[in-house]
Amino acid sequence: MERYNYFKQFHDISPADYNLLTEHLQPRSFKKGESIIVPGQVQRELYFVKSGVQMAYFDTDDKTYVIDFSYFPGLCAIAESFSFQVPSKYFITCLTDSELAYLSYEQLQKLLDQSRAIERLFRRMIEAMLADMVDLHIDLRAMTIEERYRSFCRKSPQLLQLVPHKYIASYLGIDPTNFSKLFNQVKI
Repeated sequence: MERYNYFKQFHDISPADYNLLTEHLQPRSFKKGESIIVPGQVQRELYFVKSGVQMAYFDTDDKTYVIDFSYFPGLCAIAESFSFQVPSKYFITCLTDSELAYLSYEQLQKLLDQSRAIERLFRRMIEAMLADMVDLHIDLRAMTIEERYRSFCRKSPQLLQLVPHKYIASYLGIDPTNFSKLFNQVKI
């Protein structure tokens, strides 16, 4: 029921609609370091995280840029690849062994047509994701590195123990050396 309560934060979905959404989920396991999606691949399944941590990122010649982390009870997807069924521009890789459940794009489309509540749930989740992205962009431009670090620690403290700090540093736009100093000096 924890995922049900998570969904209810976005829209007051009924137990019947929640069961309709989740009854056809199929399990899939990934090992630490395994890619779920790679650039050029179309994401054909929407993943519901059961356990583990995943990271969305892209690489340049000399640097990795982390875009997002996913973990229970959230979803794991490259939004534009899944939503528009176009090739991905970046990776999703498992940072830990991961247990996911999935629905295909076609299955989700049928559910969205079948249930106004499920459609509204996904619209509200996408709106929240967009608002979070805007907030992150503002944070990256307007906050000091210490303020970004503290904000991250308030929102996702569990990731400090689960994710290599170099990836959190990349996500926050902080040099890994400065992140290490913050981690050791700033008490949250």
